[in-house]
Amino acid sequence: MTMTDQSMAPGPTLSLSALADKAVRLLQAATPLTLVQLVTRVALAVPFWRSGILKWDGFLKLSDTAVTLFSDEFMLHLPGGPYHFPVPSVMAFLSGCGEVGFPVLLILGLGTRFAALGLLFMTCIVELTVPDGWPIHLTWAAMALTLIAHGGGKLSLDHILGTVFGGAHQGNASRGM
Repeated sequence: MTMTDQSMAPGPTLSLSALADKAVRLLQAATPLTLVQLVTRVALAVPFWRSGILKWDGFLKLSDTAVTLFSDEFMLHLPGGPYHFPVPSVMAFLSGCGEVGFPVLLILGLGTRFAALGLLFMTCIVELTVPDGWPIHLTWAAMALTLIAHGGGKLSLDHILGTVFGGAHQGNASRGM
């Protein structure tokens, strides 16, 4: 065999390719889409919940710290800026509601696409407020976009309610959505 014949020999290449295919199939079997969707819902919900819960002193009562942050600390970094948030008490209230409400919806898998869209919008605002945090904000955006595209999965109230009431997403059920 010449050097050219050896380099074109399919033996080791085929076995590596077959091994890689086997590994991919094993990983896909170990991580079904519905599990990935559940983990993504939880992973996206946690940081927003943790931030949101700190903004409240009681039922619908914002903490003074939350209002102060939006009044004095947080700034929108836009061209020609930074600029103060308009109506800081309203912004703090809306932020606190979104950071608590959307994660609850995500954990339950209820209105998953709506909740993910809300958190994607909030992520954009957070990025404008803390532009140096883009690496983590990018992961939040990726998780939100994944949930918007694929829904909450079979382990969600969306799926259960869709099964019971024949929801619009039933066309996606065969793909694990």
